[in-house]
Amino acid sequence: MKTLINTKVPEFKVQAYQDERFRMVTHGDLIGKWSIFFFYPADFTFVCPTELGDMADKYEAFKKMGVEVYSVSTDTHFTHKAWHDTSETIKKIRYPMLADPTGHLSRAFGVYIEEDGLAYRGTFLVNPDGLIKIAEVNDNGIGRNADELLRKVQAAQFVASHPNEVCPAKWRPGEKTLKPGLDLVGKI
Repeated sequence: MKTLINTKVPEFKVQAYQDERFRMVTHGDLIGKWSIFFFYPADFTFVCPTELGDMADKYEAFKKMGVEVYSVSTDTHFTHKAWHDTSETIKKIRYPMLADPTGHLSRAFGVYIEEDGLAYRGTFLVNPDGLIKIAEVNDNGIGRNADELLRKVQAAQFVASHPNEVCPAKWRPGEKTLKPGLDLVGKI
């Protein structure tokens, strides 16, 4: 299995539901900003609304960091609207909900389940150059945590702007980082 880290997001063009309207989203929308692709199996399910609601609660924090969030499932944009209209949790969502009924995006990110036509819970952070910097995939019974993703995005942005430093485990903004070098070997 080949890693997606530091690979470019492929070209794509998909329908999305956002802010009470349908719109097209393409790979061009990613250029020059940070993006999160948040794949989930399907609308009208059980774990999915808890995760999407958690992301909705943190959406403004991500936006303040210059990050756009894109949730993605293999449902259509019509299904996204119907779910938005019927679920109190999903009504909170302000980020684009991408429709991937052909599985093109899900396959490109390596999360498509061919026999089910659904996606695994994949989380990908893309930098302003279109390169994937974080790639995580969970089995579908395991929900994710937006707070932890927020921390990882903060670390990725710090490392991007401080190329000679790295962030240790549990790092938070303002805490000490590490400067890799020979003098640090065996001292941690």
